[in-house]
Amino acid sequence: MKTLIFPGQGVQREGMGKDLYDNFPKAKEYFEYANEILGRRITDVMFHGSELDLMETKNTQPAVFLYSTILALTQKDIKADMVSGHSLGEFAALVVNNTVSFEDGLNLVLNRAIIAQKTCEKYKTAMAAVIGIADDVVDRRLAEISAESGEPIYFANYNGPGQVVITGSKKGIRIACKIFKAEGAKRAVPLPISGSFHSPYMKDAELELGKIIMDTKFNEPNIPIYQCVDGKAHTNPEEIKNNLIKHITHPVLWTSMVRNMVLDGANKFYEVGTDDTLQKIVARMYPEKQVCSILEVPTYQSINVNNL
Repeated sequence: MKTLIFPGQGVQREGMGKDLYDNFPKAKEYFEYANEILGRRITDVMFHGSELDLMETKNTQPAVFLYSTILALTQKDIKADMVSGHSLGEFAALVVNNTVSFEDGLNLVLNRAIIAQKTCEKYKTAMAAVIGIADDVVDRRLAEISAESGEPIYFANYNGPGQVVITGSKKGIRIACKIFKAEGAKRAVPLPISGSFHSPYMKDAELELGKIIMDTKFNEPNIPIYQCVDGKAHTNPEEIKNNLIKHITHPVLWTSMVRNMVLDGANKFYEVGTDDTLQKIVARMYPEKQVCSILEVPTYQSINVNNL
C-alpha cells in the first residue's frame, strides 16, 4: 500500500516551486489561484525571495503548504491508499485526500501562521532537539526536570525512536539541554524557532484557530488520514476536525503515525516535500520498506529538482 507523507515547517528554501510552475500548466493554475486568494504574489517570494523572506511568518507556512499540496495534486503516477502530515503537513494531507478544499486549506494555514505567531510573542519560549535517549526516559526526565526547576517543559514532537523535540520556557529548555547532554544524549540543542508549538503555551491559539476550523467545511475523505494528535487513521470529518484543533496544543506523534501506517499495510512511502526529512525517519524505523521522494516518480523526472 502506498502513502504520501507531508513534511512541516523547516523545509522551505529559495526557488521552491519555480520549475513546477514553469513545467506544469496545472501547477501554474494552482499557484496563480493561491496568489488570487492571498491578494498578493506569494509565488514571487517562493521563486525569487531570499531565505529571510521565506522565514517571515506570513510566508513560511503558506509557502510550504502550497509547494507540498501542488506537488501532490500535479503528479499522476501514484494512487495513494493513505496520507499523513507532520504538524503543518497535516493541512496539505487534508487537501490531497479531499477533506478540505484547496482554498480552505490555504486559508487555515495562513490563519494558523498569524495566530501562532501572535501567541508566541506573548511568552519567552523555545524548542530543542534531543537525540540519542529513549523516548520514555526523556518523558520521565522532563517531568522531573520541570518539577525540580519550576520551569514548564513539554514534549513537542516524537519524530522517531530516540529523536524528539521538547519545548517550554527558554530557561527550562536551557536547563533540560544541559542535563540531557550530561546524561548521554548525542545531541541536545536549541532550535532556531521562536515559540512553543504543540504545547499548552498554545492554548490561546487553539481557541482562536479552533473557531475558524469549526466554521470550515470538512468532507468525508476519499482515503484515511493518520493524524498527529493520536497517530491513528481517521475518515470521520468531525473527528478529523476535532483532532486538528487539539493538535495545536498536543505533541506530534510521528513515531506512532508511521508505526500505525505500517501495521495497516503501508510499504511504500513517498515524501511530498523539498528534501528527505521524513524519509530518513521512516527508513531508520523500517529499512525494509520502500521510501523515496515523490520527485522520483516519472511525472517529475524531466525537471530540475534542484530548483524545487
